[in-house]
Amino acid sequence: MALDDAALDELFRNARTHWAFADAPVTDDDLKAIYELAKLGPTSANSSPARFLFVRSPEGKERLKASLSLGNVEKVMAAPLTVVIAYDPHFYLKLPQLFPTADVKGWFSANPDLAEETAFRNSTLQGAYFMQAAQALGFACGPMSGFDRAKLDRAFFFQSSWKSNFLLNLGRPTDEPQPPRLPRLSFDEAAQFA
Repeated sequence: MALDDAALDELFRNARTHWAFADAPVTDDDLKAIYELAKLGPTSANSSPARFLFVRSPEGKERLKASLSLGNVEKVMAAPLTVVIAYDPHFYLKLPQLFPTADVKGWFSANPDLAEETAFRNSTLQGAYFMQAAQALGFACGPMSGFDRAKLDRAFFFQSSWKSNFLLNLGRPTDEPQPPRLPRLSFDEAAQFA
């Protein structure tokens, strides 16, 4: 069953990157509701390598600030919450739980390059699922990649194997009109048949 036009408008046609947010908190219950939807998106071998760090406190924002590109500092500091979409390159340790129908852990534990590639690619997918879930629940998203991954990882993940992928500012939308959508490539410019 296809979604109706109102849902497609909300998720795609009217969706924009947000840099300003309403003065409303993003609660723990909000984040759990978003995650409960986002976790259902498919990943390779159900690997689910994404990990999510929610940075909301002033102290956390200050730690995050040191890794940001100058153009992103104000955006992050003003957002109600910033999600570090991260991944665990040792995701395969959870595969006996997540993929119990076959022993696939060895595919990745014996091949660190494949594990890293799989973790990064699939955490990117999961980050997109997280954004779609957030939009479906009425939140505004501001994804960004302008930051120093090594600095961020040292600041937040020094005691774990997690690695950062991208950042997502999250909050309730404002009533301010969004700018017009920037151009997109046409189907013929972006697609081929083989």
